[in-house]
Amino acid sequence: MILEAFLAYAHLLAILTLVVFISSEAALCRPEWMNAKVVERLVAVDRVYAGAAIAVLATGLVRTCLGVKGTAWYWGNPLLHVKVALFVVAGLLSIKPTLMFARWRKALRADGSLPPEADVRKARKLVMVQAHIVALIPLAAVFLARGFGR
Repeated sequence: MILEAFLAYAHLLAILTLVVFISSEAALCRPEWMNAKVVERLVAVDRVYAGAAIAVLATGLVRTCLGVKGTAWYWGNPLLHVKVALFVVAGLLSIKPTLMFARWRKALRADGSLPPEADVRKARKLVMVQAHIVALIPLAAVFLARGFGR
């Protein structure tokens, strides 16, 4: 019982960290706010976001293996597959903004240039799509936790 509580806590903490940092990316990634410090900050925030995503995945896998309900209960439920699919889609969508942020920082450090407004808008749109997909994952989670999908 105590292990289950700690596993749930670790998973929830990772999820909250992920949400905070994707929200930070969305807030920072605005053409009207773009400056050299924001470019640098976006790269740093994106790294924490990636680390949080890895932590969400790792803690989720540990919960399915060591949790009270067991691996068969979780992996036999199609809602877990929905959660994982949404997570993978959000992860794949995160690649483009990550590469854009790195490219912006490289250009900034090379010649002091800031990203074009169109690129900032494109990155923000991708971050917002990710954020909305991430917001759907808890919906599947609450139904999964209550035994739906079995």
